[in-house]
Amino acid sequence: MTLARPKLVCSNVWKLFGSGARAFMTGRASATPQEIATAKLVAAVRGVDLEVREGEIFVIMGLSGSGKSTLVRCLSRLVEPTAGEILFNGENLLAADEKRMIEIRRHQMGMVFQHFALLPHLSVLANVAFPLEVQGVDRATRDARARRMIELVGLSGKEHFFPRELSGGQQQRVGIARSLAVEPELWFLDEPFSALDPLIRREMQDEFIRLQSVLRKTIVFITHDFDEAIRLADRIAIMKDGAIVQAGTPEDLVLNPATDYVAEFTRNVPRAKVVKVASLMKPAPPGLDGAAVPLIGKIAEVAPRFAPGTEWLRVEDSEGRTAGALHRSDVVELMMRG
Repeated sequence: MTLARPKLVCSNVWKLFGSGARAFMTGRASATPQEIATAKLVAAVRGVDLEVREGEIFVIMGLSGSGKSTLVRCLSRLVEPTAGEILFNGENLLAADEKRMIEIRRHQMGMVFQHFALLPHLSVLANVAFPLEVQGVDRATRDARARRMIELVGLSGKEHFFPRELSGGQQQRVGIARSLAVEPELWFLDEPFSALDPLIRREMQDEFIRLQSVLRKTIVFITHDFDEAIRLADRIAIMKDGAIVQAGTPEDLVLNPATDYVAEFTRNVPRAKVVKVASLMKPAPPGLDGAAVPLIGKIAEVAPRFAPGTEWLRVEDSEGRTAGALHRSDVVELMMRG
């Protein structure tokens, strides 16, 4: 399979807080924690390299204080990186002046944060249309696009409600619709569902998965919840003390942790939730037919398809062709191993 082209690439990105941080990093490729402490600086992001591919959901996660929110703000230059390189569609964002960055954020980037920041005196329609108004889009065009976004997030009929008249989940949907109104190429979401109660959070994750299946946006999603990460992510980067300690698919991280920290971070994740059918399937026995499970499905999702007496399930690819077969005993063994 051909990998999608990189949409966002960052190389050796640092963010140090404190007087003289930029001068300290001048001429340095890296710095040790002791050197940083001696210079009376605080490292929020340390030497980060990552590549986000077009159309993927790239999740950055870590515990509170790991640097994930600072990193995502560096990627959009809401926070100025101290050193490094950030390429968006091949353009070096750190070489862009403020006018150019405002243009990029207004027209090519969308952002959703934990706190919805809706304007309380504006209706749902006006809130969603607001970034288009800032762009100078005419009234008829921005209202028409805002209505499409409101319909997309399932809030048709709420156009003239005010934020105070909506539930928390509905308010978050308005925030998502507003960020989508500019039709961004790159979508940043910083813990967008963490303020919601568990049931609404699950519903919003379902909605997010549905939206992505329709829109195929390039997404950088921040969370501290590994269950949320493995449910949403194509790939995950785990941060600790400002650095990325491992990046890969959820399956990579759970089955092949690179460090003790990653192993501990993923220790309680059931393997069946992350292992894909493609990793466990075998050649299909001759004559196997009947209902099939998808090649990219997770074992936990397809396991209930084994009816009593069924030993094999046919596996098919995205074109509907038989790609292999899944055996009951292999599924049981994986689930017994946790």
